[in-house]
Amino acid sequence: MYEKFGQFIDGKWQKSSSGETYDVINPATEEIIGKASKANSEDIQKALKSAEKGLKIWRDTSPWERAKIIRKISELMREKVDVLSKWMTLEVGKPLTEGVGEVGGAADIFEWNSEETKRIYGETNQSRFPNTRIHVNYQPVGVVAALIPWNFPAILASRKISTALAAGCSVIVKPDVITPGTVMELVDICRESGVPPGVVNLLSGDPAQVSSELISSDIIKKISITGSTRVGKLILKQAAEKVQRVTMELSGHSPFIVFDDVDLNKVTDMAMTAKFRNNGQVCISPNRFYIHEKKKDEFAKLMIDKTKKLKIGNGLDNDTMLGPLTTKQRLDAVEKLVETTKKEGGKVLYGGKKPANFNKGYYFEPTIFDDVKDNFTIMKEEPFGPIVPILTFKHFDEVIERANNNDLGLCSYIYTTDLKKANKASEMMETGCVAVNTAAVAVAEAPFGGIKQTGYGREGGSMAIKDYLNIKYTHFGISYE
Repeated sequence: MYEKFGQFIDGKWQKSSSGETYDVINPATEEIIGKASKANSEDIQKALKSAEKGLKIWRDTSPWERAKIIRKISELMREKVDVLSKWMTLEVGKPLTEGVGEVGGAADIFEWNSEETKRIYGETNQSRFPNTRIHVNYQPVGVVAALIPWNFPAILASRKISTALAAGCSVIVKPDVITPGTVMELVDICRESGVPPGVVNLLSGDPAQVSSELISSDIIKKISITGSTRVGKLILKQAAEKVQRVTMELSGHSPFIVFDDVDLNKVTDMAMTAKFRNNGQVCISPNRFYIHEKKKDEFAKLMIDKTKKLKIGNGLDNDTMLGPLTTKQRLDAVEKLVETTKKEGGKVLYGGKKPANFNKGYYFEPTIFDDVKDNFTIMKEEPFGPIVPILTFKHFDEVIERANNNDLGLCSYIYTTDLKKANKASEMMETGCVAVNTAAVAVAEAPFGGIKQTGYGREGGSMAIKDYLNIKYTHFGISYE
């Protein structure tokens, strides 16, 4: 499946200089999907030179022309939704319906940024001197290294590529070794849409090697990473040596707060959507369920009833609602966390083990816990899997304080019919994103990102492009007098 791709450098697909490959595994079957090209140092240097050349072309391309090409990418993505979604199901394990939804969201991001291309506004200010003016304008930051994780390869690659293109930057994309095909297909769509050679490049291979060699280069002026807090800190430390600009969207541990005035049937529907999307392998997945003590039992019952209806299976099957976890390492980590939670006193209400009748595949039952306490390991470590730990609370101030007592600050969920309470809670939550009475968070038109050790910078909305631009001020004399 990967033979038609490889490394994408200077507008061409090519094998790595060494000819080395690595295996890509289907998490539903544990079978090898194919062998993807593995980049070496020679390939990395070629990509850097290519991106440097591409930058000179792209930054001088008019915003309107850039916008036309970026919009073409969004249109072609929608035309190739079946191809892209199948790639994601094979590589990530998510159901096809989720893959289709992700492609739609990724195309929306390109469409949004095609318009942002034409909205890079400068300004002219009066100076203190009568014969001068202050001109402020924005220029592309330069060559961007885009480090893509495996859980949402289309969405997360689109955020970085489209914003870089909109700003007039060239970009080198590094997909995760788990999901190279999805990103390769997207990059090929960029080529097909008319992106000039060198503007978008792709390096697939050892994550540590590729990332390290890119960041150590003087050519790279900006890094955009989505990943774990641990990896983000390592990247940031290395980037500091070159004073490179970094956008970091790192780990999350989202609280899900349910007050006692809500329709629990509606709230649990949203909880199911938010929690079990991509099997809980989502940075904004709700992981700490704080339910008002008056509503806890009813909430738990509804969640169990609805979870029982989830059809577990291969994402290629039309009736599958919950696919496998993406890697053996993730399966082992989820299994270990469930056992730890049980030892610490958590009570399994549903699930808690590998499902029967699956001889192969990284499957794990969606799991609901009761009797969880704030000091449990699962309250501190991001589960990144289909686990619902339920806690109770009595008072508003109490639950806000408990929910904020975490080093991570990406997203929080609030459910109440009291507008005053909803507004106060959203203001007090220490997260970059807050969802009030909805499960939708990451949309093209909104500035997505976190605070605390979740990182900084934003992707999406009108603010994201600023992270890819340098501000230049010119003090301009309008006469020689």
